[in-house]
Amino acid sequence: MIRYFLSIFISLLFFNQTLAKDVSINENIYLKFVCNLDKKIIKNSEYNYQTFLAKDLDEKGLDKFEIQSKQPETLQIKGLSMFLSKSAKLNVKIVNKDVVLFKSIDQENNYSESGIITRKTGELIHEITRNLKSENAEKYISIYSCIKHDQKV
Repeated sequence: MIRYFLSIFISLLFFNQTLAKDVSINENIYLKFVCNLDKKIIKNSEYNYQTFLAKDLDEKGLDKFEIQSKQPETLQIKGLSMFLSKSAKLNVKIVNKDVVLFKSIDQENNYSESGIITRKTGELIHEITRNLKSENAEKYISIYSCIKHDQKV
């Protein structure tokens, strides 16, 4: 299931980058989640896409993860990371009845964060990429199971 979800996530990211329109907010939503970390995949100078289970890491889950969208183009992500919470502009914003997809890149184009969450199952994949311009780019992919409390806006 995770492999299937990950392949959809990656294909959506690349598919959306080829389109001129990276914003598609189809619903007004306000979602709150509590998420438990399931596993983390790390690719850096020490690890080459090595998978670590949550029990093997010193990281906690997300106590308060919030998503708010308003048609036609507002999407706010809070509680996942400081970068996304303070990001004034997300480069990719997709919200529909099934998924919420988002991506942001810093001004120097050297750091990015992206994520996708399925609204039905609460599965969240969060990817951080550092040193984008370098041959030694680092990737940190966190996979969460989330319990949602959603409301229509």
